Amino acid sequence: MSKSQSKVFGTDKISKLLIKQAVPAGIGMLIMSIYGIVDTIFVGHYVGVLGIAAITVVMPISFLISSIGMAIGIGGASIIARAFGGEDKEKAFDTFGNMISLTVILGLIIVSLGLVFQEPILQTFGAKGDILEPAKVYFKITLIGVPALAWAMMANNAIRAEGQATMAMTTMLIPAILNMILDPIFIVWFDMGLAGAAWATAISYFSGAAFTAWFLFFSGRSELKIVLENLRVKIGIVKEIFSIGIVTIARQGTVSILMILLNQSLFNYGDESSLAVFGIINRMMMFALFPVIGIMQGYQPIAGYNYGAGNNERVRAVINLSIKASTIIATVIFICIIVFSTAITSVFTTDENLLAHTPRALMIVFGATPLISVQLIGSAYFQAIGKSVPALILTLTKQGFFLIPLIIILPPFLGLDGIWWSFPIADVLSAIVTYWYLRREMKRTLY
Repeated sequence: MSKSQSKVFGTDKISKLLIKQAVPAGIGMLIMSIYGIVDTIFVGHYVGVLGIAAITVVMPISFLISSIGMAIGIGGASIIARAFGGEDKEKAFDTFGNMISLTVILGLIIVSLGLVFQEPILQTFGAKGDILEPAKVYFKITLIGVPALAWAMMANNAIRAEGQATMAMTTMLIPAILNMILDPIFIVWFDMGLAGAAWATAISYFSGAAFTAWFLFFSGRSELKIVLENLRVKIGIVKEIFSIGIVTIARQGTVSILMILLNQSLFNYGDESSLAVFGIINRMMMFALFPVIGIMQGYQPIAGYNYGAGNNERVRAVINLSIKASTIIATVIFICIIVFSTAITSVFTTDENLLAHTPRALMIVFGATPLISVQLIGSAYFQAIGKSVPALILTLTKQGFFLIPLIIILPPFLGLDGIWWSFPIADVLSAIVTYWYLRREMKRTLY
């Protein structure tokens, strides 16, 4: 690629840059979300309610483990973007080398621990009763592919940090599309059931890792270069990566604690089918919010580069445009969820119990969706500029400070409805806190 690729962040029109960065990121998230939906549809129709419940239990565990790669990727990408903005390529290359070493070492260690302690881990995350055995089947197989997922997540952020949004999108498209192809082959044609879904997922993780490795090391199109010396772990760089990446680990750790509490509460105030209801809702969260997440991911390298270059006016412009665009999109999503909640549910299952209870829960959970963009864009800004403490605080605001306490407080009074209502209340409160914090920071540093 041209060595000037990353420099367009400081010169091109903000709206053009945001579209260029956000659209591929959004498409990548869309395809990943569709994969999750297709996976759940096949499991729901060919395995049943317990299959959806098992996936609901296992997925947050897999993403907690793979969040190591995401944390290293986001932390390193923030450093790389600012290093390119400050024309310090040596630091960018050193950071990239350390990202590789950390991902490989930590990914293998954590996955090994996951294999050894799989049953207590699954039980902690809510695999009770009839859910435990299918959850063990799905977990053991998908865990094999988690190191590859961690690598792909790390590499995806590094590729995006150098301005290669289309290639970053492709790293998400390949495993998602392959998984959708393999699902009917393994689950239906080979009659492998839940194990087939797990193998389709694990193989797709490896395909994403293989593509990113080819692009970074063999295609000749990446601006990121490393030599053996770059792979040597350097304490200063590691500290800087994790000072930012710890936000991602803390967020996923909090989400995991939330999922433990949520799965336990769903089981206690409902039953196995309540876990399946949330499984459908959770898939829709990933799918419905893909444009907003795309904007969030797309604007981060733009904000980081211009912050590193001292272009405060451009930083303000990309923040304001990102919030406006994502709020409009989130409002449209909210309206669609309200209007089509029953039709959405019927895509996933023919089970009468799920069809009776999921649409109402879906509408409640998505009740404050128009406000979610403020929280996502605001917290992501502090990661982009390398300010780890406010990034950590704002990232934990929704799940940690509001949603977890609400799920503890409301269900004893409202039953299962208390769980569903916790989500929109947490969205409103976290949006208020994030907006206040972001505006204060902008007045202090960008004007």
